[in-house]
Amino acid sequence: MKKSIIAISLASVMMVSGCTTFDAYTGEKKTTNTAKGAGIGAGTTLILSYLANKDKSSSERKKRMLRDAGIGAIIGGGVGYYMDTQEAKLRKQLRSTGVSVERDGDNINLIMPGNITFPTNGRDLRSDFYEILDSVALVLEEFNQTIIAIAGYTDSRGTDAYNQTLSEDRARAVADYLATKKITPARIETVGFGEKSPIADNNTEEGRALNRRVELTLIPITE
Repeated sequence: MKKSIIAISLASVMMVSGCTTFDAYTGEKKTTNTAKGAGIGAGTTLILSYLANKDKSSSERKKRMLRDAGIGAIIGGGVGYYMDTQEAKLRKQLRSTGVSVERDGDNINLIMPGNITFPTNGRDLRSDFYEILDSVALVLEEFNQTIIAIAGYTDSRGTDAYNQTLSEDRARAVADYLATKKITPARIETVGFGEKSPIADNNTEEGRALNRRVELTLIPITE
């Protein structure tokens, strides 16, 4: 049986109900529930599943990550407080930027829609997105005991192969930028999910814009 690179209980992986988030455009607080969980929150579950099954020796990989990043794991019961404090700083930095901040158990998910991240069909970051990523990087540098999983998603237009490659390239573009902002590459995982896991209706332009997104999932590194 494969082990996760972090100590994740089944409950935390599957917990999509009760997530708290802020509307990306109004900044108003809202709470998801199980009925809504197929959209917001699905990205966190998907990335945790990906990490848990990525390789056979995840425990050794975790040790290597900690060594290469030069950091230690969060010990004991301090995980909740550590992530609470990080979440509060991210919400303050990202209010009214267009980025949604979602909390799922001890994990934090930053949902960055396509209208602020990349031009249509583009693989280069929009220049006006730099300032937003700079704000994120400040918090990630301070709270360095987290894995940063960067996932790219697309809408359903185009071929599966094209969308898969595009999503991977966009995830790497965000990772490459963060690496220039003192974020240790050893902490970063990138993956593209193509048109999998849409959070809105692909039959509308508004829905497609939301599905063309990048998500940063911040996962505490524990013993």
